[in-house]
Amino acid sequence: ASAIVCEPEQAHLPIDGNSTLSSISCGAAETAVVTEDGRVYVAGENKQGQLGLGHKNPVSTLTEIPDIPAMTKVALGSNTGAMITKEHGDLYTCGFGGSIVQGMGVLGHGNGESYTNPTLVESLVEDGCSVQDVVLGESHTTVLTTEGEVLTTGAGSYGRLGNGETSEDSLYFDSVEILQEGTVTQIAGGKSFTLALTKEGVIYGWGRNHKGQLGTGFGMAVDMYSMEQIPTPIDADELINRTVTKIAAGSNHAACITSSGELFWWGMSLNLEPVRVAEVLHTKIIDIACGQDYTMALSEDNHIYIWGAGKTGVLGVGPNTKTLNQAQLIKSLAEKEIVFMSAGWIHAACFVQE
Repeated sequence: ASAIVCEPEQAHLPIDGNSTLSSISCGAAETAVVTEDGRVYVAGENKQGQLGLGHKNPVSTLTEIPDIPAMTKVALGSNTGAMITKEHGDLYTCGFGGSIVQGMGVLGHGNGESYTNPTLVESLVEDGCSVQDVVLGESHTTVLTTEGEVLTTGAGSYGRLGNGETSEDSLYFDSVEILQEGTVTQIAGGKSFTLALTKEGVIYGWGRNHKGQLGTGFGMAVDMYSMEQIPTPIDADELINRTVTKIAAGSNHAACITSSGELFWWGMSLNLEPVRVAEVLHTKIIDIACGQDYTMALSEDNHIYIWGAGKTGVLGVGPNTKTLNQAQLIKSLAEKEIVFMSAGWIHAACFVQE
């Protein structure tokens, strides 16, 4: 194990000079980097083979995944990995296939098998689905197609498939029918819940709600069994007359930005519906990312603000800070031009323009 990094440090990537980075994804204890030409480099614990390298051994340096098509996006979950091809929007998944206890079908291959190599989800190709985004829960997976349709697969418990079922798992991706095709523009999700943002700027949530992570508010008692089996809109007072433009989700919490650059968050048993983050009202927030128990927000003047809990130094403000109750500026990044950021469970990363 290497030393804990408590403030942002430059990483040296083993990528040749002609290649430009296009995105980065931080998972539970894994990291993936995608280049402009579609190559994928991965590193991390890899306990379930979710890095797609054909084994389950730890990978200490960023290593290119061989023999795959050019990819545009990679997602890393706690047990699984997924990637989307550049050309056709085909979905490849790998990692832990599930179990009778945890639920089956998370990889969408029609079985409960585990795969250590990225494997094409053939049923989506057969259905003519082109994928634009994928979100990996602990035992369910959600995709957004280029047609604006939301599909889920995996464990049905706690309503996480959004189809009204709580006892039946799904081995293949199936449509979340309440969300009409063509209406959804973004998806986000945590351990056992999912959020979808519509064109109109309304957030729908389904799945587990024991920590208020669906943001549906104080109307009902939240206990360990709380859930929504079908997509339910967040109609919080704070969001009335505001249009949401971006959503993000952590393990058991979530956040959103409105068209005016205001920032809201909810969940973690602290807020059961969206509350505004007062510390950033002086600026406009343009991007957000949620980690396991913390949130990062990027302002239009290139400042990253962070708050929440992070024993691993993930808050980026030095070794003595394990919790921030209020959003705080990461001062060491204040002079940098931030291009992209990603929040993993216990580590975070951002690209800066030099």
